[in-house]
Amino acid sequence: MEYGYSILMGIFSCALLLYAGLMALFKDYKMIPIRARQSVKPKNEKEYMTQLAKVVALVACAPALSAIAGLWNMIAALVVLIAAGILLIWLGTKLVR
Repeated sequence: MEYGYSILMGIFSCALLLYAGLMALFKDYKMIPIRARQSVKPKNEKEYMTQLAKVVALVACAPALSAIAGLWNMIAALVVLIAAGILLIWLGTKLVR
């Protein structure tokens, strides 16, 4: 299974994109896990869900990029995953503000 890492990261990225799409489509605040709901009390739940869906979709690009890099080299895939994860989470916090 030479490309197992790339396949798993691709599936994980697709699952995150599906979750982000469902959050954007339904805008239901109860889709967030209960532990996370307790710490955030948004004024407008529908707008918050739209913004959160954008951030989740943005962060889902990190494992997708890592999957592509994993086809070439495993060390590069791990570096891409960590670097892209940090960068995209930082961009997501700027997007929400």
